[in-house]
Parts: sequence; C-alpha cells; structure tokens
Amino acid sequence: MVCLLLGLLLFIQLPQQAAGQSLPDIATINVDELTDDQIRELIRRASDAGINEMELIQMARLRGLPAREAEKLQERIEQLEMATAGRRSRTTASKREPRRQVDFNEISQGLIKVQGEFDGVNDKSSNIFGADLFFNKNRRLSFEPNLNIATPKNYILGPGDMVYVDIYGESEQYYEANINPDGFLILDNVGPISVSGKSIEEATGIIRNRLATYYPGIRGNNPSTFVQVTLGNVRTIQVHLVGEVRLPGTFTLSAFSTVFNALYAAGGPNENGSMRNIKVIRNGKAVATVDVYDFLVEGKANLDLKLQDQDLILVEPFLARATVKGEVKRPKIFEIKEGDSFEDLLRYAGGFTDEAFKDRINVTRITGKERAVSDIFNNQFGLFLVKGGDEFQVGRVLNRFTNRVQVKGAVFREGNYALSEGMGLRQLIRNAEGLRGDAYMERASILRTFDDLSTEVLTVNLKDIMDGRASDISLQREDVVRISSIYDLQEEYYVQINGEVRNPGTYPFSKNMAVEELIIMAGGLREAANIQDVEIARRSASTAEGNFSDIIPVNLNANLIPDAQSAILTPFDMVVVRRKSNFNLDKLIKVEGQVNSPGIFPIKNAEERISDVIKRAGGLTAFAYPQGATLIRRTEFYETESEQLRRQRNLLDLQQKLLMDPNNTEAQELLLERLFRDLGNDPEVIGEGLEAAASKREVLTGITETKADIAPVKIRQTEAVAIDLEAIIRNPGSDLDMILEEGDIISIPRQLQTVRLRGDVVYPATVRFEKERGMKYYINRAGGFDIRANRKRTYIVYANGEVARTKSILGLRSYPSVRPGSEVIVPTKGPRIPIRPGELVGLATGLATLVLVVTQINNNP
Repeated sequence: MVCLLLGLLLFIQLPQQAAGQSLPDIATINVDELTDDQIRELIRRASDAGINEMELIQMARLRGLPAREAEKLQERIEQLEMATAGRRSRTTASKREPRRQVDFNEISQGLIKVQGEFDGVNDKSSNIFGADLFFNKNRRLSFEPNLNIATPKNYILGPGDMVYVDIYGESEQYYEANINPDGFLILDNVGPISVSGKSIEEATGIIRNRLATYYPGIRGNNPSTFVQVTLGNVRTIQVHLVGEVRLPGTFTLSAFSTVFNALYAAGGPNENGSMRNIKVIRNGKAVATVDVYDFLVEGKANLDLKLQDQDLILVEPFLARATVKGEVKRPKIFEIKEGDSFEDLLRYAGGFTDEAFKDRINVTRITGKERAVSDIFNNQFGLFLVKGGDEFQVGRVLNRFTNRVQVKGAVFREGNYALSEGMGLRQLIRNAEGLRGDAYMERASILRTFDDLSTEVLTVNLKDIMDGRASDISLQREDVVRISSIYDLQEEYYVQINGEVRNPGTYPFSKNMAVEELIIMAGGLREAANIQDVEIARRSASTAEGNFSDIIPVNLNANLIPDAQSAILTPFDMVVVRRKSNFNLDKLIKVEGQVNSPGIFPIKNAEERISDVIKRAGGLTAFAYPQGATLIRRTEFYETESEQLRRQRNLLDLQQKLLMDPNNTEAQELLLERLFRDLGNDPEVIGEGLEAAASKREVLTGITETKADIAPVKIRQTEAVAIDLEAIIRNPGSDLDMILEEGDIISIPRQLQTVRLRGDVVYPATVRFEKERGMKYYINRAGGFDIRANRKRTYIVYANGEVARTKSILGLRSYPSVRPGSEVIVPTKGPRIPIRPGELVGLATGLATLVLVVTQINNNP
C-alpha cells in the first residue's frame, strides 16, 4: 500500500508533465507547490482505497516524506476541512455501487508493480504434489474473494470499513460513514459509536440502541421504525506470512480474504514448506490449522475462516514425505501425516491406472542405517502405515494373454481371437469368417509357444481338415495360425505394352487376355501405329545359352475386335507396337533474339540448315551481333537398367494405376495390398537405383563416386555450340552452316559493348569495348596482372562460346584479339610452396658439391 500511495502522490503532483518524463523521489516533494485540487484528489483516492487522512500521512512518512513536509500536508488537509472527507451522510438514498476493493494497478496507472509478481523467484516445476497450486507461470487460480455477496453476519468491523445505516418505516433516514482509526462510526447529529472489533450482527444492536434515543419508534416489541446495517466498500488488512514460503513478508489484502488468498499472494509453500500444517496465529495464539490436501483431494477449502488485520500465517517445514511411482494417476511426492495408511496415500495419488497390477505393491523403506524392501497385498492397504522416506512402486500387468490365439493370412478377418475350451482350427477359421478365394489349401502352419518360451511349427493340410478327411487340430494359448495366399508363393503377374499406344506401361495380367484387350487398356493406338507390325516378346522357355525371348508376330484388325485368331497373352509378355514407316511428327526449333520474326519454327526437311531458318525468320535486325550468336543443342545420355530394377519399376507403375482407380474389384484390392507389402520395404529398389545412378556418373565422368564424395557431378541436358553466323550468312550451305536438329535453339544477342576481366588480375571488372585495342590494354584497365598470375595461360572466351588462348613463340607472347562481349580469364599459378630449412641446406650442399667437382675437373685436364 505504501508503494501505491507513492505512485498516487507522484501522479497527482505532476499532472502536467509529459508521460515519458521521469518522476522525482518522494523525499524531494514540496507540499507548498501542490494545489488544493491536487490535495483533494489525493485524499479522494485514498478514501476510495479505504484509507483515512492520518493513515495517509503516516504511510507517506514511512515512504520517505520529510517530517516538515508531512506537517505541511496535515495542515493543508485541516485548512481544507477534509478531515472527514472519507465519510458522507445523506438524508436521501444515494445510488450505491457494488461493493468493491481498490484495484492497485488501476489507481497507480502503471507507476508500480502489482502485488504477486515474483521477480527472481525460482519457478521451475516441482514433482511435489500441490506445489504448483499457488505458484506457476500461468497462475489462474487466485482464490480472490467475492466482494458482492450478502454482508456476512460474522464479519468483524474495523477501521476503514464503510458502513451503510438505513432507517425506514415511520421514520426514514440514511447514513453512510467510514469507521475511523479509533474504531468509531461517526453519524451526523448522533455522535461517535464504537463498533471496531464487533461483528455486523453485534454492531447492528449497538447502533440500534444509540439511534433509539433519536427515533423512539425503534423501541418496543412492536416497533414502527426499523434499522438495517450493511457493509459498503471493504477495508484492507495486513497479513504476515513467515516460514517456508516462496516470498515471505507482509501483504495487504481484502478483509474478506482467507488463508488461501494470503498463500497465493506469497506464492505458496516453498520446496521445504508444509502443505498440511499451515497455522493461523492471531494475538499470539494458533486459531486454525489448514491442510491444503483437504482442498486438493476432497475439495474442502475452509473458506469460512476469514483473516483479520495483523494475522500471522506460519508455514512450517514439511512433516514427512513419501513417493509413489508407476501405475497411479498422479505419480508424485506426497506429504504425509502421522497415521496415514497406504490407502490414504493411494487416494492422494488419484488411485490406480487401468493397467496397474493391484494385487501386490512394492515398498522401499529406510530402516536405521539401510533400506529394506517389503510387499503390500491388496488386503493390507488400509493397515500399512506410511513413514517418511517410503518409496512405493506400482507395477503394470504383464503384457501377455491368457486365452489368445491369432490367425493371419488368407482369411477375411485376420486378428486376435479368444480361445474357448476345445476350440480347433476349423472353428477359428469360421470365427474369421472363412477362407479367401486365394487361400493356399495344400498347406497351413501353426506356430506354437511352450511354457519355456520355445516354439514349434506344425504343418497341416488345410484342405483335408476343412473337408473333414483329416482330424481337426486343437489349439492352445498363444497359437499363431498362418494361411498363405497362392500369390505369396509366386511373382505378381503383369504384362507390358510399349510403342505407339496412348498409355504405354505395365498392366495386371488376367487369364485369356488377348492383345486387343491390352491395347484398349492402354488407351488405344496412336496415329503412327502400324497394326501390321506388332510383336509379342515372350520369355524364352529354351535353356540354350543366349536365348532371351521368343518373338511372336501379331496382326491386328483396325477396330480391335478379338477373334479366334487373336493372340492370347501369358504372364510377363511384352507387346510392342511399332511406328509406320516414313511417319514423322513435326520437329520444332526456336529462334530467339535479334531477328525480325523470332519464335518457334518447324523443320521443313532433313537438310534444313541455320541459314534457311534465319531467312525464314526475316533476317537479322539492325541491332544484331552475329559474332555472339550461339546454337543450343540437346545432349543425349544412354542409361542401362538391370532386369530387377526394371521389374520393380513396372510393379510401381502398376501400383499407381490401381491407386487411381476408385472402382477396383476385390481381386485388384488384394493385388494392391500385396504390392504395398512387397515394394514398401524392398531395399533392392533403392539400392539398385543408387547403383545405376553411380554407374551413370562413372560412365560420363570417368570418376567412380565414393561415400566420401559430397559434390555430385552435374549432368547438363543442353550445351552451347559455337557458330560463325557471319560466315554462315555469307556462304549458306557451307560446312559452317550446320544441319538443324529437333529442339535446337538459335540465340542472337544485341550488339555488345563491354569486355569482362576475371581471374588473377588486380581488380576484376567489366570495361567498355574499344576498337583496335589488344588484350594487354584491357588487362591494364583491370589493374594489370596480379602477383600469382599465370600470364602465358591467359585465354579469352568470345560471346559465341569460342575459346582462344595465348601463344608463345620464341619467348614472345601473342595474345588473341578482343571482340565485344568477350571474357578475358587470367588463371593463377597456384599457391607458393615455401622451402623448408632442411631442403634449403640440402640444396646448398648439392650446389657446393657440384662446384667442387667442376673445380677438380678444371684442375686435372
């Protein structure tokens, strides 16, 4: 409250200052500078907070207001006749607002922190039951009292409380006044009435007796005037919290507050504090003991116990603690009282979970110098007394079944089934709604588990058992019956079609499937299809070395209607529909850049050349730079796939087709399920795919990639071909005039005016092109060669992609000419390797030896 008044005082003193200006300390305030309106506003706000003038001055002194200034403030208040500003009396009823407690944050207007912000207090979560009730990051359960309730008859009045006195009946009068610090309620023309320390009910009798002197109708057994005393705004009280709390100290609370409000304000007990032995001390005597577990477990908050001014709440160290682990709903650490049994502890823990083993509980107990382990059986829960340090472990039921059998495979309902007495294999299959049509009847297996966890596989003839020709097999607990599908024992059948059909690919095989049916499944024939040149490639049955396929020619009719002569397909057949002879689709090229009509052009014939297309494009524009023209051509890469990888890819294609069909039959759905099972975890698909990719890079680059490689080689799909467009236009049809291919792109840039310099020059840059200037001139424009420049290997890349290098003749360098759009590249000599001292000594020794030998030779001719 002191901080509140400071904020109010500073706020009132400086109403004209800017919001961002810092506030002075209270010790520097000059009361003479305060206006009468400011003092009235200060007293009004203090009155709304339930504080009279004398309390205001005392708190200001405690906060640091000099004694002289405090006297001045008291004199100013007396001069303004504001000593009784906290009370009002009226002869007519006023508009009473709901009872309220002052909102600290609202009145201080952000000048101070609200009570309850725990700066620097450890807020880590605790495993102690109830530790986060009063303190956590998102405190929502504040236990704030409800102020707008009927006036409690046992409420004890005190200084600061506002009291409403209503007189009605033969006489009518209304009084509204605050109880002053001396405990008196002063009513106009009545005088002071001592009500402090009295309950509302007692105070009503005292006030009625006093008013009876002025209103005779109140007396007697049959009064004609009546008195009602109610509570207005609630005063504040100060409560002290000491002991094992997170934030011990003195707190200002509502007079309606309970122990839970005070504990919330202080953050509750700390890690060492008791939750079950919290004492309320009043006038030196313990008047109540609060057990928080009553609220947490039973929902009893003991809210009838109201705190009074100067009450002391003592949180003692915890009594004893026990730990419950395992299959309980609240596995935590619990505080226990003397006489608590395991049944009580289990109630604190919320009871067992659904999977708890309830027949026996394991407990570890401290006994003198060591620990001991004991077992508690379910009939002893209420008799076993818990001691501090006990640790209880609640186990889980075993993950095993007493009457389970399983059936898997080609039945309509796979899964677990209850084993009944005398159940056999036939009954289990009936419970699974019978066998599917693809069940392999010649064989079924039963995996049986014995008591020592060893297993045995029993193989039976399923067909004989189902027909009754063989005895039924009695099942035992944990038997697993496996019934295979005929498709589990063979490869998935499919057929393929390639060539001139609309949707070439892989399709499911069916018995008696004709070639015409497969073509219809593939979307029909294309325009280029030659129905007189169709072949079936069938896997060769010959064992001779070198035989791969049997080729079967097929003649189709134009309407694709099967007849008696239609070829019937077998599993894994590949149908190939070839293209008509001399049937060619349009081949397109593109001309872009500086031509009069750029765009897409179809190739007229196999001999059409670059000059022909340039002429068809309207020729070059006035801004064209033919020396920079390039031809962009597609590259072709050939890759080989292993038969296994191709088979897997075919099955993946078949899987995608089935997934896209919403009207699959039961057989197709089962096929789809098998494909998911077979392809979902097949490592060969991934492994061979990676191997094929690595082989492709090895063929293209000549480098075998290892696991340590981190920079894969980029394979370009197109590449630029340098052309001399000026020479092509001057001499069409020459060797320079290349024949066009499908997908070619002829790119003709605008006139270029710059030259780029890159590599080991002092300042790599792009400079303006100047005629009649050589490469050395442009290198000097970039600052010249750098120290490590490899001058003799300097080369130039022209705009059309051609490359020219520097030549050396008898020690003289001949640099290539420079054209617009060129890029001059100066390579580096690489890093200089320093000569080690040992190498230098060896070199000097070798030179000295050589000199000595030469000298001896000269002296001995």
